[in-house]
Parts: sequence; structure tokens; C-alpha cells
Amino acid sequence: MYDKFGELNSFEEINELAENLLNERDLDSIEAMAEENGIEKDYVELYCQGELPTLCDEMTAALGKIAVEAKALKPKEIMEDWIEYLKAQCVEDDVLARHVRQRGKSLKGCIAALLSWSFKNQQFIDKDIQKAAGVTSGKVTLGIPGMGRAKKIIRAYYMEG
Repeated sequence: MYDKFGELNSFEEINELAENLLNERDLDSIEAMAEENGIEKDYVELYCQGELPTLCDEMTAALGKIAVEAKALKPKEIMEDWIEYLKAQCVEDDVLARHVRQRGKSLKGCIAALLSWSFKNQQFIDKDIQKAAGVTSGKVTLGIPGMGRAKKIIRAYYMEG
């Protein structure tokens, strides 16, 4: 995922690298670095033409990281909802966006935190519900957090440590 330039820790690191590459007139590497970090081509073009003072800000860097990681993760259903929530929060909260960009924080780690909570909080499903659903297993449990709880878990994962 971060094969050529590594996982950059902040929007400042992205901008510093972009500036160094621009000073070297290495536009191909700027494009490659931006693509690796999920930064849209339009921003790259504007930056290289001198129309943007920096390649990205906290929000753009965080949303780019989320996009790259989501593409690799290929989330479905509830995971997509969790990711959309995270993206919306990054738009509204620069501090969260900065934490999302940190090295070592990832969508996989965030989903793992949600899964961990889910397994620790499984509830037995009533036999009548199992029957109505056509489930014949002996023991059926469910532990998916509600959106309110999921929001707290997501925020805690990125903001702590």
C-alpha cells in the first residue's frame, strides 16, 4: 500500500516531501506519492502549477489515507457505514483528521477494535427469532455495536495512544 514512499505520518510530511520533489522538478514522483496517499490528481496539478501553496491539508491527507486503505480492505455493508462516518468526522474535525493520518493507525486496526468489542459483547438470540430466520444452529449470538457505540469506538481508536 505504501510501497514507494512509506506510510507518511502527517500532512506536513506529505507537503514537505512534495515541496522537495517540486524543487527537484520531479513531477512524476509527486504524482506517485500523491496517488500512494490518496490525494486526487486535481490537487497535484494545481500544486505543480503553483496554484496551491501546499499539496494537502489535514482533511485531505486523512481522507486520502482512508480512501487508499478502504480500496485495499474492500469493506461491505456495516463497515462501509463506519468508514463513511469516519470520513464525515474528518471533514468536521481537524484534530481527528490529524490522528487518522498518524503512522500505525489504520482502517484495519479500527475495524479490529470494533470486532473486538463485538466479540466481547455478544448476546444470545432468542429461539423464536432463530426459528423465524430459518436458523437451525444450536447457539446463535450477535454482537454488532449500534452506531452510537461504534462512533465512540472509532473515535477512541484514532484519538488514543
